[in-house]
Amino acid sequence: MSKPKSLRKSYRARLEEGFPETMKLIIGDEEIEYTKSMSLRYGENPHQPAAFYSPSRGPLTTGAMEILKTGKGGLSQTNLEDVNNSMNIVRYFESPACAVMKHLNPSGVAASRGPGDSLRDIYARARDSDSLAAFGSVVGFNTSVDEGTADEILASYVEGVVAPAYDDEALELFEGKKDLRVIRVENLGKMSRFIGEPLRPVMVSMQMDGSIVLTAPMLTKIRGPDDLRVVTETKPTDEQLADLVFSWYVCMNVRSNGVVLSKGRATLGVGTGQQDRVTAVRLALEKAVARGHGDELPGSVLASDGFFPFKDSVDLLAEYGVTACIQPGGSIRDKSVREACDEHGIAMVFTDERCFRHF
Repeated sequence: MSKPKSLRKSYRARLEEGFPETMKLIIGDEEIEYTKSMSLRYGENPHQPAAFYSPSRGPLTTGAMEILKTGKGGLSQTNLEDVNNSMNIVRYFESPACAVMKHLNPSGVAASRGPGDSLRDIYARARDSDSLAAFGSVVGFNTSVDEGTADEILASYVEGVVAPAYDDEALELFEGKKDLRVIRVENLGKMSRFIGEPLRPVMVSMQMDGSIVLTAPMLTKIRGPDDLRVVTETKPTDEQLADLVFSWYVCMNVRSNGVVLSKGRATLGVGTGQQDRVTAVRLALEKAVARGHGDELPGSVLASDGFFPFKDSVDLLAEYGVTACIQPGGSIRDKSVREACDEHGIAMVFTDERCFRHF
């Protein structure tokens, strides 16, 4: 038996692929042509070949991305998916925002709280939400990256950066980092965000036999605090409402069962991919404490992508000092959950929509 290739080296080596140059997708009477944009370094794992295709119609974001710096070996499928999902998150914010991505989930997200927030500070808050998970991340911005932010990014190991633009000084700094991938995307403002805006079908998953699931994209009806329904006697403050909307936008792009714990337009803990909700809540809270945010938990808020089936999650929130929560509602135990919130002095709002994200 020949000696196997080093797995460590395979992470940076490009795997040959033999996929076609074009594909066509026919949806009813509409035919969409896809052209191969690039061969990827590999797919989900180093032994899986992969290629990236862009549709013939626009406007496009990742489909028309400009790779300003390839890094060694270029983009893998996982890099590309983190690029895309970071843009899914930051497109919801009118103010400067940053999403730090690992394995399709945000390890941290932050948005501007006002004119005094520099982009460097916003990035640092997003990274330091979970600096351990941020190692080897893809970092996405909804605004131009400046020199100070680039310098902060280079303070730790980052695999890729994606943004609509970069200052020349930022690009010059990035050039000195051999393995860093730098990507520019356009048209974030042209992507649909809210229910009622134009829909495009999304091919979300392929089954083991080649069958596919075609679905409409997940949009939200929550445009701001006025779209939230307060259901407790305890009322959220204006600051809490701002954090609740922020948390909902982040939670939309967390794998279900997912919860997002936030304060001051920055995440403190993310509980993701759990089979039961109370474990997701506990994970977010315990991660926040483990990452040094224990003192910030009093006055924080929590978003849940599905309803609370029992009041056990609310009891946990009270134990850690969380003062407001946002959830879809719709449980047969909504009344007991509301009563538990009022007993603990926790404000609760309903969105009347669920935001599960499985893929």
